[in-house]
Formats: sequence, structure tokens, C-alpha cells
Amino acid sequence: MADNPKGYANPQLLITPGELSAQLAAGETPLLLDLRPAEAWAAGHLPGAVHLDLFGISLVDTDPAPLRAFLWILEHLLASRGVEAGRRVIVYDEKSGMRAARAFWALEFFGHPRTQQLDGGFGAWQAGGHPVSTEPVAPVATSWTGTPVEERIASYRHVWDRLKATDVAILDTRSDGEYDGTLVRAARGGRIPGAVHVEWTTNLRPDGSFKSSDELRAMYEPLGVTPDKEVLTYCQGGYRAAHGYLALRLLGYPRVRNYVGSWKEWGDRLELPVET
Repeated sequence: MADNPKGYANPQLLITPGELSAQLAAGETPLLLDLRPAEAWAAGHLPGAVHLDLFGISLVDTDPAPLRAFLWILEHLLASRGVEAGRRVIVYDEKSGMRAARAFWALEFFGHPRTQQLDGGFGAWQAGGHPVSTEPVAPVATSWTGTPVEERIASYRHVWDRLKATDVAILDTRSDGEYDGTLVRAARGGRIPGAVHVEWTTNLRPDGSFKSSDELRAMYEPLGVTPDKEVLTYCQGGYRAAHGYLALRLLGYPRVRNYVGSWKEWGDRLELPVET
């Protein structure tokens, strides 16, 4: 977003359909990753976009061994779709959604230097009158391996160790029912003690694009989610949490971690404290 109308500290993390269309017309060749379900991609996608559905790849145990295996799978899948360090990657789904945000977070975790999310997603691309293709696109795999940035991920042990720290904010991005414990999706319902609640969909405007910097700050800062703190985001499985991660990255927050095990792990580990 060259002109940065929404006032972000990190506007380069998003790209509008108009900007992307102009760049493609000028001959640029970023890797376009469509994170929607396969049937949605088959019905129509951005010209040249490769399909990648990560929705079934989740983790419910962030002890070291299973966490390593999970991250290896993510890295392998990204490379299998053509990710490489020297090529810009643009991720999208139906709107500025959690599927694309999860891929965005994964690429940032692996240290990819040029990752963007299409603001407003496929819906905004269509609404702008840009071309849509049904041509099959075969991915060209690479041998890419990332350089993990450990400060962008949290395990249950990290969250547990930081529960009472004064420089930490725990951000619950789930629905109201999940947060207050009336909707139970693990062995126990409730929330991580001290967590504040901003449901991920409130990051977005009605058209599916991200809210402005001022709008986002007005949501987060009164709850104590401020740039001076380490922010630990979570949901049920790390998808909505990745959306909160991206919103705070847009604002320039320097310390944001996605707790990838999220409530499914926390709620199932009976030794961990729960608040309702």
C-alpha cells in the first residue's frame, strides 16, 4: 500500500487489488497463494494463483517433538507450492481472512522477507472488476527452507511461564461463547487466565478489508494490548490467532506471538489453569 491511506506502521504487509493488478500488468511475477477450499479455487481464482489449503494442518500439542514435526510439515507444504526466499509471496482467501492470515504468519515465522496479504481477498478482487481464471495452475516445488523466528510463536509452556508477567497481554480472538465458556470445544471451556477478548472478525470492515490503524488501536489499546507488551494471541487452533497477529503487526507491535496450540491444547491439558 504505497500511499498508506489507513495509516499503518507496516503498510507493506498488505496489498490492495488495484495495486496488485497494476503490478501484474507491469510484468511482476509474485507467487500468488490461494488459501480457500479447493472447490472455491477451481470455480475461479486470480490468474496464475496456486492452490494451498492449510486448514486441516493443526497442532494440539506444542511440546518440542510434535511442534517440530508440525513446523516441518508447514515448511514442506509452502516449498511444494513454490515458495522461495527471493520471490514475493501474496496470500489471499475470500476476504482478509484467517486462512490467509495463517499462511502469512507461517511465512513470517519462517523468516520469509516479502510476504503480503491481499486486502479484502478474492471478494475485493472480483468487486474491483479484475480478471478471474479457471485455468489449472501446477505448482513448481522449490528446495526452500526458512530460518525460523522463534519470537513469533508460542508454546503452552511459554504462555504458562508468562501468565503473571506485567509486560504481557494475552489476546483471545475467539467468539463470545468460547471466551465466556458457554461454548465448549475442548475438555474444558473458558479462557486462559487474564486474557482479553477481541473477536477476530472485528478487525475487518464490512467489505472484508482491514480496518484503519486508528480503528484497530481504538479496539486494542483500551484493553491493555499495547505496543510495549509481548502479545500472545490464541483461538481454538491458531487460525483466528494469526489474524490477530497480523492486525497487530500492521500496527507495528514489535513482540507478537501466535500460540499455535491455542484453546484445544490448553483446554485439554488439565494441569493448566482456566478462567470462566
